[in-house]
Amino acid sequence: MTTPNTGAPYDAEAQVHLGVFYPGIGPQTVWEDPKAADQVSPDTFLKVAQTLERGLFDAFFLGDGQRVRENRGAVLSTDIAGRPDAITQLAALAGATDRIGLVATQNTTYSLPIDLIRRLASLDFLSDGRAGWNIVTTDNAWTGENFRRGGWLPHERRYERATELVELAKEYWATWSLGDVASSAASDAWLPDGHAGNLTRTSDLLRASAISTVPGSRQGRPVLFQAGDSDGGRELAARHADVVFSANSDFDDAAAYARDLRSRLAAHGRSADSLRILPGVTVIIGDTPEEADEKARWLRENAYNPHRAIAYLEHYWGQDLSAYDPDGPLPDIDPIDGELDPSRGTIQIADRTGKLDQISRWRALADEKGLSIRQLVLEVAPNSRYLAGTAGEIADRWAYWVRHRVVDGFNINPYHLTDSIDDLVDKLVPALQDRGVYRTEYTTDTLREHLDLPAA
Repeated sequence: MTTPNTGAPYDAEAQVHLGVFYPGIGPQTVWEDPKAADQVSPDTFLKVAQTLERGLFDAFFLGDGQRVRENRGAVLSTDIAGRPDAITQLAALAGATDRIGLVATQNTTYSLPIDLIRRLASLDFLSDGRAGWNIVTTDNAWTGENFRRGGWLPHERRYERATELVELAKEYWATWSLGDVASSAASDAWLPDGHAGNLTRTSDLLRASAISTVPGSRQGRPVLFQAGDSDGGRELAARHADVVFSANSDFDDAAAYARDLRSRLAAHGRSADSLRILPGVTVIIGDTPEEADEKARWLRENAYNPHRAIAYLEHYWGQDLSAYDPDGPLPDIDPIDGELDPSRGTIQIADRTGKLDQISRWRALADEKGLSIRQLVLEVAPNSRYLAGTAGEIADRWAYWVRHRVVDGFNINPYHLTDSIDDLVDKLVPALQDRGVYRTEYTTDTLREHLDLPAA
């Protein structure tokens, strides 16, 4: 057996850790399907969380969009427009679940530091040690218009502020543990003197001063999740994260990512087992390979239906293209001057410059292959990381990956609520259990324990 050099030894007893990421905005979920659940109903959140807990998942992740996406100055109505605040929603779910971890996506760029830190501590305390924080950044001035500072932070400095905020959060959370509270009425004070000093942080990126008002939970502090494949993102993960999302669907790429990240961990004095790697993936399960492929085709075509195909090109042309037939040729008009604005969120961040060259390449590709507008969009739009197959095929693949320590598990994006969730729990989980790489019951209570992470 050939074992890739990933910075960790082969582990025949390795277990697959699973989360589900419920996105905040975007085209990831086919909401138009008549069988789909209500995308913002509290009942939908509750059903998803309880189904995942039945499937013994480590965590339920909520995405968060601080401003809805737009198209030419109007709401991009083909996408889901938004979700309730993640911490608020997860606090409600904490009382309706018992074991599953609850992870809130929260932005470090525009959030007020102590307010965010305190609310995360509150979620962790109220859930009895099941909270996590998915740390995200943005250089998006369009989102920043919702906040007093607007687009104040340069792209290259967003991880600097994130690092400072995370360091402050860890210091805040460490000042007050459950053991500090008086254990009997005979105690002289409810809290000992000096239990939580005044924390102060002053820099050009962050100013805060506070005394902790929330005790720690049984897991010590919220579990820290972080996504980002840039050098800054990897460094933040290596210094502070407990779990990192990767974008690797290829085995060799995932092995190289794991090797790089674990070398960075060592440079910060951390062990390879102090961080879990969970790639994001959309899982499409069929009873046969052919059924899985058909589901994948259905998903791709519905994710970029005729309306979304036109809206996709409007983002590049910068003008109304509704008069054009999605099944006809590309627009015969020139795009307006100027590069892409960020009002569609971060999905297209890599393409915000050089749009005229991009359109020129698309015209050449459409001419070469005889592609219509929609056919072109289906070919060039960002592909979700689809993994289609039978439950057994996927379980075999994942068992191989985790035992070789290329990854520690997966963070799954549901494409249909709630059918794709049911497929995960009723089909994939039993297949993983049959291969000995997935728990058959919860044996722990906190999110940190579920992920087999060292104490905070």
